[in-house]
Amino acid sequence: MSLGGPETGRSSAGASGGELVARLRARDPSAFDEVLSEFGPRLLATSLRLLRQDADAQDAVQEGFLAAFRSVDRFEGRADVGTWLHRIVVNACLMRLRSRKSRPETSIDALLPTYDHSGHHRMGPRAWGGGPSETMEREERRRLVRDAIDSLPERHRVALLLRDIEGLSNDELAGALDVSAGTAKVRVHRARQALRTLLDPSMRAGDL
Repeated sequence: MSLGGPETGRSSAGASGGELVARLRARDPSAFDEVLSEFGPRLLATSLRLLRQDADAQDAVQEGFLAAFRSVDRFEGRADVGTWLHRIVVNACLMRLRSRKSRPETSIDALLPTYDHSGHHRMGPRAWGGGPSETMEREERRRLVRDAIDSLPERHRVALLLRDIEGLSNDELAGALDVSAGTAKVRVHRARQALRTLLDPSMRAGDL
C-alpha cells in the first residue's frame, strides 16, 4: 500500500460523494485506489504529526485504511469520506501512542503563567513581532512552532494537535482521548499557554 509523501490538502467534491461509497461497498478495486491516492498523503501527514516516527505513521495509516475498508458497509454517510477516514486514522494513532511503553512526563506547570495575590499576571504577555518587517522568515517560524509543540508533555502535545491542527471539536477531542469535555478543554488551554511560554524568547518583538 503506497501512501505517498506527507503533503496536505482537502478532498475533492467527487471523492466525498455517495458514488465513491457505493463503489467501495461493491469492492471496486479502482475505488480503493482512488481513496488511497486522494486521502493517503493528508492522513500520513496527520499520523506523522501525532506519532513523530515514519514507520509508525505508515503503519497507523495502513491499519486505519484496512479498518475502514472492512467496515465500509457500516458507513452511514453522515460525514464525508475524508472525515470518516480521518477519525479512523486518528484513533489508530492514539492506540499506538497508548501502547507505547509509558514513560514519566515532565510537568507542564513551569511553563504556565503565574499570578500574584490580586490575580494579576506576575509577568504579563509581551507583544510578538510581525508586520512588514517580520522578525523571522515564515519557514523558520513554522520550524520553531513545530519544535515547541514536540517538546510539550505527550498528553498536552496530542490534545493541542488534535484540537488546533486536526480541527476536532471539544466533544470529539474528549471522545478521542477518553476524557471528560472539561478535562479536554483544560488540557488544550494549558498546552496553548505552555506553547506561548516556549515560543516567547524567539517571538518577542525586537529579539531577532
